[in-house]
Amino acid sequence: MTALVGLDVGTTGVKALAVSPEGDVLARAEAAYGFETPRPGWAEQDPALWWRGTEEALAALGARDVAGIGLSGQMHGLVLLDAGERVLRPAILWNDQRTAAECEEIEERLGGRARLVQATGNRALPGFTAPKLVWVRRHEPETYERVAHVLLPKDYVRLRLTGERATDAADASGTLLFDVGARRWSEDVLGALDVPGEWLPAALESPEVSGRTPDGVPVAAGAGDQAAGALGVGVDRPGPLSVVLGTSGVVFAALPAYAAEEEGRVHAFCHAVPDGWHAMGVMLSAAGSLRWLRDTVAPGEPFGVLVAEAEPWEPGAEGLTFLPYLAGERTPHVDPDARGAFVGLSLRHDRGALVRAVLEGVAYALRDSLELLRALGVEPEAARVSGGGARSDLWLRIVASVLDLPLERTKAEEGAAYGAALLGGVAAGVFADVHEAVEATVRVTGTVEPEPAWREAYADGYARFRKLYPALRPLEAT
Repeated sequence: MTALVGLDVGTTGVKALAVSPEGDVLARAEAAYGFETPRPGWAEQDPALWWRGTEEALAALGARDVAGIGLSGQMHGLVLLDAGERVLRPAILWNDQRTAAECEEIEERLGGRARLVQATGNRALPGFTAPKLVWVRRHEPETYERVAHVLLPKDYVRLRLTGERATDAADASGTLLFDVGARRWSEDVLGALDVPGEWLPAALESPEVSGRTPDGVPVAAGAGDQAAGALGVGVDRPGPLSVVLGTSGVVFAALPAYAAEEEGRVHAFCHAVPDGWHAMGVMLSAAGSLRWLRDTVAPGEPFGVLVAEAEPWEPGAEGLTFLPYLAGERTPHVDPDARGAFVGLSLRHDRGALVRAVLEGVAYALRDSLELLRALGVEPEAARVSGGGARSDLWLRIVASVLDLPLERTKAEEGAAYGAALLGGVAAGVFADVHEAVEATVRVTGTVEPEPAWREAYADGYARFRKLYPALRPLEAT
């Protein structure tokens, strides 16, 4: 049977998926790895882990008669290569928070935040690629002097897979070096930061052929994990949102035309659809917050047990509120120094109450993103949900009620790897374009509706949640 293979080069492992042209998952495999935190707020990873994981996952997948391969992966990571295409240092990852000073420098060099948003569609954030490059120039000049090529994580795997250096417009949008509206590298930003344009790979559209494997299999340019994941749940055009409950949390909307939020609190990126764009809000600790709680108070306990303990608690857990800012926050606060908190604890609260508060706090933070998207003119009637947190019926009922939107589940739960496989199918000629690929494969299998009885409690809870961040900011930051 013809197989379309999707590879998702994630933060904690590579996922490989084989999909039929009808959308059925034929096989799946995963190879896990870790990342290093050499200092507080830092996150680095050896690119060799991605390639080793890719080889292991493809071998375990065992797919035959592969028509095409698509790539996806973690965004924003900085991969530096020398003239011989050798890795110069560990990659600096999306969740690294070391570059606050470099973000300020970039905005100053571009003439202010408004000018930067005009040039790239986005403001400078510590997780983005350009601030990391400026940091290396300042703090590791000997390494910087040897740089010849700059790649993103999945694009390093492409290099090892095909021998080609390339990226795609969707993933390049998250570098802060890309003119998102014009879908090309930004001459303004490269000039202001004194970054040679020849360091950067060609930026293709996501379904374009970027190279071939030694066996001649075409490899699609691919997309960053969020754009690919949106395709995987059928968000290829304006309509339903994509809501991701992964380690991070995302509210993603395909746009009818390019648009950027003037403060840059939501990201404006190219979509994985040629001539398409999207906007998304990103919170850094969604399912990651639940994992942190589990690892802290109940190591080894199955998540299902913890969520079951949260079920008896009424919405609001008697005034207990959780702020999920365990790793700083992007949307809407853009604050790498934001920190999490439980507020409103009492003697009546038990472990289940803490879990309920975490589930609700993540839902409130997702609503922050939804409100900013609505300000851009997005008016969704439903959302497609994915990520590990989407396996919890209780969490989906909470999120649906807080967002006041039905949440739709789709047949495949693999998200980014599934979307990458569809892009591989377009590159191989199995589908005429991305829209045909989505229409042929993505199926909604169920809907979780908002709970009418919870509406008032969550409206009050969200109002309380919104007041806590400014009240708890460190004095020196106010």
